[in-house]
Amino acid sequence: MSAVPRLTLVTDRRATAGRPLVETVAAALAGVPGGGVPPAEIAVQLRDKDLDGRALAELARALRAVTAAAGAALYVNDRADVALAVGADGVHLGGGSLDPAEVARVAPGLAIGVSTHSAAEVATARRAPVAFAFLGPIADTPAKRRFGPPLGVGAIAAAAGAGLPLVAIGGVTPADVPALLAAGAHGVACIRAVLGAVDPGQALREFCKQLCAASAPDRHRAAKT
Repeated sequence: MSAVPRLTLVTDRRATAGRPLVETVAAALAGVPGGGVPPAEIAVQLRDKDLDGRALAELARALRAVTAAAGAALYVNDRADVALAVGADGVHLGGGSLDPAEVARVAPGLAIGVSTHSAAEVATARRAPVAFAFLGPIADTPAKRRFGPPLGVGAIAAAAGAGLPLVAIGGVTPADVPALLAAGAHGVACIRAVLGAVDPGQALREFCKQLCAASAPDRHRAAKT
């Protein structure tokens, strides 16, 4: 089972500036070396919900090859069957997905992440067999507008006490990383900030560098105790 991701690249075929998705993800993951975050703590989440099962599985297999080559994890949104079929590391469940306990029973080898939009939802998720929760939208972003107004960094601080690792999502940029980690986030997720960048590898590397810089004081204090 993969580590809880500190950086998750969520896919959207419409956010790549016209470039093929798999090639864009590969270019992004090429930025992992030199960023300071171990590849095992980076994940790609396949989230293109409009695809049917066959097309989704084909795309998942291509992304499995790319993520495996980079040493990164692969999560499939909602479809535990596709995740199992392609050898993914985990599945990510939204509000309309199967219950996490059901997924854990049929696919005990998959790590399970869930989407949440409030501290109350995080507290509920804490009682389920899940490894982490996405919490957002933190800032305004087209993909998350249907979930309501942005929550802001304060939502991370309000939910962190539940004890479930939180991944901040929704309009997150590298500049936001220090404040999000200071508020209690374990990591961050991004879509357009990397997929739509002129240089996806450099964009992802910048996220990694900010994650390392923001968490360095914590590592230093842990080493002294």
